Amino acid sequence: MSEINVYNTLTAKKEPLVPREPGKIGMYVCGPTTYNFIHLGNARPLVAFDTIRRYLAYKGFDVTYILNFTDVDDKIINRANEEGQAPQALADHYIEEYFKDADALNVNRATVHPTVSGHITEIIDFVQALIDKGMAYEIDGDVYYSVSKFKEYGKLSKRNREDLLDGARVGVDERKKEAGDFALWKKAKPGEPFWESPWGLGRPGWHIECSAMSHKYLGESFDIHGGGFDLIFPHHENEIAQSEGRFGKPMAKYWMHNGFITVNQEKMSKSLGNFFMLRDILAKFPGPVIRFYLLSVHYRSPLDFDDQKLESAAKGLERLRTAARLSREVLDRQEAQGVMALQQPGPEGAEELAKLRKQFEDAMDDDFNTALANAALFDMARLLNSWNASAETADLAAIAAGLSQMTELAEVLGIDLTEDRGGDEEDTELNHALKALLTDLGETSANGIEMQMATLLALREAARKAKDFSKSDRIRDGLKRLGIQIEDTPQGPRWRRG
Repeated sequence: MSEINVYNTLTAKKEPLVPREPGKIGMYVCGPTTYNFIHLGNARPLVAFDTIRRYLAYKGFDVTYILNFTDVDDKIINRANEEGQAPQALADHYIEEYFKDADALNVNRATVHPTVSGHITEIIDFVQALIDKGMAYEIDGDVYYSVSKFKEYGKLSKRNREDLLDGARVGVDERKKEAGDFALWKKAKPGEPFWESPWGLGRPGWHIECSAMSHKYLGESFDIHGGGFDLIFPHHENEIAQSEGRFGKPMAKYWMHNGFITVNQEKMSKSLGNFFMLRDILAKFPGPVIRFYLLSVHYRSPLDFDDQKLESAAKGLERLRTAARLSREVLDRQEAQGVMALQQPGPEGAEELAKLRKQFEDAMDDDFNTALANAALFDMARLLNSWNASAETADLAAIAAGLSQMTELAEVLGIDLTEDRGGDEEDTELNHALKALLTDLGETSANGIEMQMATLLALREAARKAKDFSKSDRIRDGLKRLGIQIEDTPQGPRWRRG
């Protein structure tokens, strides 16, 4: 197995991925706060770390993947109060909506999706353990982490501890021992959700949830902790302080962070009014296109957003899907003619495919460079297209192997190369339109779009051979009005939408 190198935010360099337990990877990624639909900035880490997880599995690792939901938070409480509903009901609703968006992006379910509300006992136990070790203190029902007790505070964000404390003095709670001390447990306020605890009624602070949940499912130390670049400080810095303060050992061996989404080179943010809900983007572009766009640059690099870039991603994905479709058509046509592919490609085809697989793996082994991995897929598509163009003399086994390889490696990136011919409503509308076109030509309508198109293409070919160009043009123009393009190739006519 070739070596995977990972950029570790903690050490600020690439390092060989050496799991704590051979053959196994424990991976924790911070998920969304469930008070609204996820936005494009939320979607990027979901796709990035889902892809990393897929590649690790492809390389043979047994991956335990944890992605949490923050379902107890000030934002949830404030939104619920605005809408006049219970905070937990609001959070549960947006967890359901998250899965709809995640499914649209082909993001696999985590091994476990823990919630804050489902792990209050573990959180209370964790807070109490920090108090017992002298790392935290209670004041009138609130519990704070004592940053001064953790001497390595700031090591992830590469910030001086004194500077961090100075930066925390704005709006400081005067009851705290130091300005930078942060809340582990918050005393209940009127109208807020609360739970019983040794310090009275209250609820967890933000950072403690991830320390408690990662500990429950991955142990005192695990392999990879991931999240957006904006979580390095304070969230991940505070997680390290909590977990390492309690257990005295590294929380995670590798800390990985994806880059920001930008709009016109400015960071996407609510304050600038330039953030976009994923649900709104899905109304304009299919999920596979959005995923392909999110993987078009390295996960650590900034990714600029606009419709033109998504349209470019759509064209790129269509190139891959077209190559796959043409390969299937060549193989199906040859099989129908009684020409069967050998089980193994010839030496030349096998060598070409091996080079391209290595190109893909080299890209992903180098800190999961999906941009270069995509380039390898495009090279596979070009190779398949060249083989398909000479299908009569080509190595059919190589085409079959190339199609299988491109499909497999695309799936490693979570990209489905099956062409999207539209939703049910759109297909129903097209089905009726094709039926009307066939009826207008005096033909009995076939059942289903594929059969109808096969009939129309056969009618067009027969008309062309009979030099009935008026009829062939009627078919071509009728299909064009329906958004269907016909491509004449040496292997026969092919059709596509758009």
